[in-house]
Amino acid sequence: MQNGITERDLALTTLRNRLEDGLARARLTKSQLATRAGVGRTTVHMAFQQDGPVPSAATVAALAQVLQLPKSELLELRRNAIDGNGSAADKGTEDGNVALGRPIKQWNPHDLEVHPAGPALVRQGSKDEAERVLPGYVVRSHDLVLAEVVHHASNGSSELAMLVGSSSTGKTRACWEAVQSLAGEGWRLWHPFDPTRAEAALTDLMRVDARTVIWLNEAQHYLGDPQQGERIAAAVHQLLTDPARVPVLVLGTLWPEYARQLTAQPALGAPDPHSRARELLAGRTVNVPEVFDRAALAKAVTLAENGDQLLADALTRTSADGWITQDLAGAPELLRRHQQGSPAAQAVLNAAMDARRFGVGLHLPQAFLTDAATDYLADPDYDQLTEDWAERAYAELAEPVHGKQAPLRRTGLRPPRRPTDKPDPTAVASKAAAGGGPMFRLADYLEQHGRTSRHLVCPPASFWHAAHAHLTRPDDLNNLAMAAQDRHRLQWAHHLRYRAAAAGSSHALVQLAESARATGDRDSAEALYQQAADAGDTTAMVRLARLKEESQARDAATLYQQAADANADDVAAMVQLATEREVRVDEGAEALYQQAADNGDTNALVQLARVRARGGDREGAEALYQQAADNGDTNALLELVALSVSKEEDAETLRQKVAGIDDAKVLLRLAELQERNGNRRSAEALYRQLANVSDAEILVTLAQARERGGDREGAEALYQQAADNGDTNALVQLARVRARGGDREGAEALYQQAADNGDTNALVQLAALRERSGDTDGAESCARQAAAVGDTEGLILLGQLRERTGGEISAETLYQEAVNAGDTSAMVQLAQLREKRGDREGAEGLVQRAANVGHTAALIQLAHLREGLGNLTGAEDLYRQAADCGRPVYTVSLNRWPWGLDPDGTPTLAWEEERWQQTPSTE
Repeated sequence: MQNGITERDLALTTLRNRLEDGLARARLTKSQLATRAGVGRTTVHMAFQQDGPVPSAATVAALAQVLQLPKSELLELRRNAIDGNGSAADKGTEDGNVALGRPIKQWNPHDLEVHPAGPALVRQGSKDEAERVLPGYVVRSHDLVLAEVVHHASNGSSELAMLVGSSSTGKTRACWEAVQSLAGEGWRLWHPFDPTRAEAALTDLMRVDARTVIWLNEAQHYLGDPQQGERIAAAVHQLLTDPARVPVLVLGTLWPEYARQLTAQPALGAPDPHSRARELLAGRTVNVPEVFDRAALAKAVTLAENGDQLLADALTRTSADGWITQDLAGAPELLRRHQQGSPAAQAVLNAAMDARRFGVGLHLPQAFLTDAATDYLADPDYDQLTEDWAERAYAELAEPVHGKQAPLRRTGLRPPRRPTDKPDPTAVASKAAAGGGPMFRLADYLEQHGRTSRHLVCPPASFWHAAHAHLTRPDDLNNLAMAAQDRHRLQWAHHLRYRAAAAGSSHALVQLAESARATGDRDSAEALYQQAADAGDTTAMVRLARLKEESQARDAATLYQQAADANADDVAAMVQLATEREVRVDEGAEALYQQAADNGDTNALVQLARVRARGGDREGAEALYQQAADNGDTNALLELVALSVSKEEDAETLRQKVAGIDDAKVLLRLAELQERNGNRRSAEALYRQLANVSDAEILVTLAQARERGGDREGAEALYQQAADNGDTNALVQLARVRARGGDREGAEALYQQAADNGDTNALVQLAALRERSGDTDGAESCARQAAAVGDTEGLILLGQLRERTGGEISAETLYQEAVNAGDTSAMVQLAQLREKRGDREGAEGLVQRAANVGHTAALIQLAHLREGLGNLTGAEDLYRQAADCGRPVYTVSLNRWPWGLDPDGTPTLAWEEERWQQTPSTE
């Protein structure tokens, strides 16, 4: 050592000086040197860096050759620079170079090209606003093969596995999961990709050390490179067979088409561009299936049920076809394409999303989508449309993302496969749809995204007009009519329903009949019901029968009125005639009930039994009730027993009549029915018959009946019996009874016992009890305990109690805590409090947040409050928003907008309904 400088330092400094001199004489930049030497630019810069690691022997040799320096001298300097200088851990590798890659634990799977799955989620406890969370992993057959390869590597063997599968089938994720077992053993992972994949691999494969995973994702970029591919294959082969570097693990992925190219045998006499790659891959490929089989789907369902949001979401779209991984991988890109697409493409997608969320079938006619899209465009975008805008938009949307997905892909209806001698009820609609031009299908993920992101939006006029002009399937038209009705777009609802009826929708006929009946047009209503009944609609049969019954009763009422107005001689005859008409049901009504019953409508059996009972045919009524009960209608069983039980019968007679009923819940419902009808003696007899049951739910209901009857002691005994059978709700009910009786200490003990058994509602009730007793600190403590396990009702309840007593500031704090915990009902409470204080902007912001996550009733609740406070304009705006998302208050809507709303939300001018004039034709 001289002046603190070691021989190693001197050798390394001399080596770098010789390289610097050579570079200056050659008049090259370091980038040019890297290109000529076939070495990575980073590697070259590190070789010249004064505080950098010792360059590898291969790097020194390559640089010496380009710079025309004596290779042996430079290699000798390099050896002196690494001689006797610390452990392998200090040097990184045996020759003193920094080891390639980094520990597996330090890698993020997305940096290794594992596809993000779905939108970014917030991981439990994460400080970040949102991060990419991997869905749970389902082990499949290829994972078992891969696990065996990794096991051999862990035991000291150098291995290679190439996963072959289509795009987004889970290849890269499978590799990531496989290497996790090596992470705890100190293995490193190296992903060659800079400056290019092929260049990085070829330059540094010779530097790979033992216990390293070489990550060749999308291996066609390495082995299939036209200039370097064969050299890389040879270098990988050398790595796998080098005893000095064992063990290493090479993992790669390939699409099937690339695997075929690399492993195909050349024709006789033809060039063989991939001979080294073919030899390398022989016996080392692992096939990855495109879809999940039943066993894999079952595992995915289990993970979803255990709280995996991403898998649960994907299964809603893919449980039938098993395209789980493609759905997960494609979701983010599909979303990006929707949000960043051209205005025309976005308009077409929005129209398709609205059609699907309103119930239009999977196959969307191009003519409908094209016409529907125009009003989705802003005026400047509409003005810039070219003649070929639609063609360009569909081409843009047809470009696939991962797997076989595209935002909107062309599809077609399969021809019906039915015997030629049987009529096909869908043939006409299918023929009409097929004749209307190309059909398109929206990506499942975008369909679901549209249902959540657009649930507050009412489509523009072009959407409804295009549906009326182009859609032909009865169900499509009827579903859109219902969507329009829900949004108070009454004019479009009527015309679409009219079109649906003309196309053969019996449901639309029934709805039109209801409208006609509501306006007093009984003749049109009867004709429409009859037409739907002729088509086999049992609902129409029952409603037509009721209409005929009402007509009979109306005729009887007319006769009574005439009798009242007539002279004494005629009164008796008219009353007799009216009584006969009232009792004798129209034979047509009875026939319709029977027809509906024959078609499997058990409700029609019950209706027919009531008709028979009113007509005095008790035996016939009982037979029909029994038939409905035998078909599983418990209400029919109740009516059957109730038919034979009168107020005057004693308890013993009642017990005999119900002796054959062994269903405790049916007996309980019958007791409640008798109680509601005023038959207290019959109800008590049934309650006594149930007194010995052990079903906690029934015991609680019996206790509630005792409470209603004023028997507090009997109620407490039954609640206690249910609690002894393990029902914590019974403890809560018993505590409530004790609290009402003034036994606060006993009530608190019971609430606490229920809370200790995991009943958060008990904590909520205990909080309210303490608040009413003046123990505000104790109340808040209970409410926060409940909130900590996800039940924020206590915070809201305390807030309401504080509001009533003037503690608005304290109430706001409690509401805000519940809001922060994600409770949308708390948003409404806080919004109402702010509205009362005059903070309308803050109130509406909270209500909009609640509506955005699906709590659209919040719009109506705030509208009611505004109306009560005299803010009619603000109330009307919220009512209109509620109508847009299908949650109108009909009495308010009809008073404000009697003719409905136009698609843009303005009140519709008076219009005249079409009247049904002819039998609809589906031709």
